[in-house]
Amino acid sequence: MDDYHRMLQSGILTADERVELLGGQVFEVSPQEPPHAATTRRSSRYLDRLLEGRADVRTQLPITLRPDSEPEPDIAVVRCDPGEYADRHPAAADVLLLIEIADATLSKDRNQKALIYARAGIGDYWILETNKRRAIIFRDPGSEGYASEINLSTADSLSPVAFPDLVVPLSALFLP
Repeated sequence: MDDYHRMLQSGILTADERVELLGGQVFEVSPQEPPHAATTRRSSRYLDRLLEGRADVRTQLPITLRPDSEPEPDIAVVRCDPGEYADRHPAAADVLLLIEIADATLSKDRNQKALIYARAGIGDYWILETNKRRAIIFRDPGSEGYASEINLSTADSLSPVAFPDLVVPLSALFLP
């Protein structure tokens, strides 16, 4: 991870190059089609209103997962930080919910990212699959991946693990 940060600081990797560190390897971030971008925006706005004052909703910003990953999930719901994470990226202990919006990226989100997130102990990981209008919910993380995987439709509702008092109608996260 230190080498990755040195590459960013030295200009070998630039902000114009949309990349993320996954399992010690640098991967290019896939370009977004309009449904992906619009679903990300809709979901993040909904969650921001729902969780106002209770958590920070970050869109396509890095999180640090030691020892060797710094992904940029589409949506990361993290603990509020008085310093707004000015001196560090949120770490696994700060993450309350991760959401990836998937179209062409489903295989990467479902396999590679899910394993990294599970190994980091992220207890609640959702993939919103725009093509099939369904949500894949991963819970119970472990070193081999998530023990629980549930498929839900836009007709279903769900409570985030960190906020059991809230109910999220999945239809609110997808485009109409």
